[in-house]
Amino acid sequence: MPLLSETLSRVKPSPTIAMTNKATELRAQGRDIIGLSAGEPDFDTPAHIAEAGRRAIADGKTRYTAVDGIPELKRAICAKFKRDNGLDYTPAQVSVGTGGKQVLYNALMATLNPGDEVIIPTPYWVSYPDVVLLAGGTPVTVACGIDTGFRITPEQLEAAITPNTKWFLFNSPSNPTGAGYSWEELKALTDVLMRHPHVWVMTDDMYEHLTFGDFRFCTPAQVEPTLKDRTLTVNGVSKAYAMTGWRIGYAAGPEPLIRAMAKLQSQSTSNPSSVSQWAAVEALSGPQDFIAANNAVFERRRDLVVAALNDCAGVTCPVPDGAFYVYPDISGCIGKTSAGGAAITDDEAFATALLEEEGVAVVFGAAFGLSPNFRVSYATSDAALTEACVRIRRFCDGLR
Repeated sequence: MPLLSETLSRVKPSPTIAMTNKATELRAQGRDIIGLSAGEPDFDTPAHIAEAGRRAIADGKTRYTAVDGIPELKRAICAKFKRDNGLDYTPAQVSVGTGGKQVLYNALMATLNPGDEVIIPTPYWVSYPDVVLLAGGTPVTVACGIDTGFRITPEQLEAAITPNTKWFLFNSPSNPTGAGYSWEELKALTDVLMRHPHVWVMTDDMYEHLTFGDFRFCTPAQVEPTLKDRTLTVNGVSKAYAMTGWRIGYAAGPEPLIRAMAKLQSQSTSNPSSVSQWAAVEALSGPQDFIAANNAVFERRRDLVVAALNDCAGVTCPVPDGAFYVYPDISGCIGKTSAGGAAITDDEAFATALLEEEGVAVVFGAAFGLSPNFRVSYATSDAALTEACVRIRRFCDGLR
């Protein structure tokens, strides 16, 4: 009898974590490594939010809480949805989990049966297909290349829907591309979904507040209110509030779904950290001015990286709408040989050689389902980004 379950064999370890770990190993060996693989802001958690966490500890708020969130946090989440998205939810329609990933996992585990399909635009966040597989469903990936701005078109969505489709799962602004959907683009997609009432919508809005220029964020239930009763709107405090390690994600949706997610969570992790929940109350309810200040830094870094990568031989780098990633196309680099003698057969070979020869850690595009590309996280210092771009250019210039 084998020790490990067949379920586990359906999934693979996170490639982003694997690349980060490889960079850490090389750094421990004394190598000068610049890590551009982790999707994590380099800013500290704002002082007033951190203080709320310390205050919770001092006040003894360190015991078990309600399984899927304290009432105070659920009320703060409802207020956030009303303030930012014009959406009305009650606390009974809100679920709080240990990060956005657990919320997504709970929803898919609670709803998917064998044969159920989940449409996922590609490139995708690395965990989406694997969580669907863990839940026993079938991921249906739809390639959305540079020609469509890494966005799924209404025609592609229509063609992907079958009688077995349970969910349409997407992310705007996107990890890994930073591409966002305008109101008009999203309305065209929701028009398709309105014609297929058996399809539920799961929208990952984790990068909602990380947008640049004229781009204005919107979410499906906001664009098409009729979809609200079959939409799970997922968000969290990790990215915009620089709280990745606090591990608080949340979602709002129809009450029967929220109850099912709470049932699952009650038999897995139980409640999220009590201290983190109180910090999240302050994050959502307290001053928000630091978000614009941080975004100005991210936008400057985006422009720095896009300009530098577009100067690299064989690289084309679109300008993203938000998040803190770029997803350059490296078609012009494939089939060549690096200065160190590595054959660049695909984007994984490119990323491996770049790390080994120049000490820059990026994530190869195949991890996100679309090649040949790589993802850069520019959530690090200007100095590190500048030096990394110098090294990437030297690597590309050395390809023959």
